[in-house]
Amino acid sequence: MSAVTIQQMADRIAGLMEERLGVRGKGLSEKLRRGGRLLPRSVRAQAKELADLAEKSKNPKLLVQIDQARVATCYDTCLRHLTSLRYGSARLRLLISVAATLALGLLVLGGVILMVQRMKGGI
Repeated sequence: MSAVTIQQMADRIAGLMEERLGVRGKGLSEKLRRGGRLLPRSVRAQAKELADLAEKSKNPKLLVQIDQARVATCYDTCLRHLTSLRYGSARLRLLISVAATLALGLLVLGGVILMVQRMKGGI
């Protein structure tokens, strides 16, 4: 596997991160730094490893040390996860999470107000 192939794999994952997760930046490393939290821990670790291997592949002496099966495994894991996502699904999950947190907060606040009213004898 050549350095160009490894770099193309990293660029493909970076492109999918921008397309599916809306993460901007130059290259896979920067996109992981900005939006890595949107990926599951295992996929994030594989993507970080792929970014490191892509950096390492730029040096001809280090290129021969790269395990090509490992590169393929990292790429496949990231690709499988990112292609299964629909555009904006991460944003939708975030929005639902915020809405659920808000609803729970309002429910607890209503319970506290009701309890205070009962203690005062208003209800």
